[in-house]
Amino acid sequence: MMRLLVRLLSTLLGLAVAAGGALLALEAGWAWWQPGKAPLLVPWPEWKTELAALDWTSTPVRIAAGIAVAAGILLLLLALGAGDRAVRMTDPADGISVSTSPRALARMVGMAVRAQDNVRGASVTASARRVRVRATSRLADEAQLRPRLLETVAGVLDELPLQRQPKVSVVVDSPKDHR
Repeated sequence: MMRLLVRLLSTLLGLAVAAGGALLALEAGWAWWQPGKAPLLVPWPEWKTELAALDWTSTPVRIAAGIAVAAGILLLLLALGAGDRAVRMTDPADGISVSTSPRALARMVGMAVRAQDNVRGASVTASARRVRVRATSRLADEAQLRPRLLETVAGVLDELPLQRQPKVSVVVDSPKDHR
């Protein structure tokens, strides 16, 4: 979720900078082509006179500075929260680090879970700390299938040289449980 927010913000910021650059180029071209005429789109001469009347201690300047600082802190916190989500593995040798993506870990666990008998389908989400499995079955209820799936997931995770074992949660959705 955090990466999506950072990507959305960076896209919007990039579009704003591109639009500003296009306006600047358009205004500069207009001023070069028609030197004595009024500006094309942006009333920059009026803005220039209004900004010249302001000093660093005026209220609008302080409000703008506060907004800029708050936006910078917000963007910094968002960027720090969208850090690397890699699942670390034990290092095979000094100076070599190995990791995998949460998606790859979820795929490996999902393939093993879907290969089990009486599993109709499964969705798996994984991170370095947690693996969540939601399996569906028509023939087996949760009491029958859940222990076997927990054992399967634990076996897959034990085969991987993970630095820390993630917590595993398995939920089985079966029509037999709804009766």
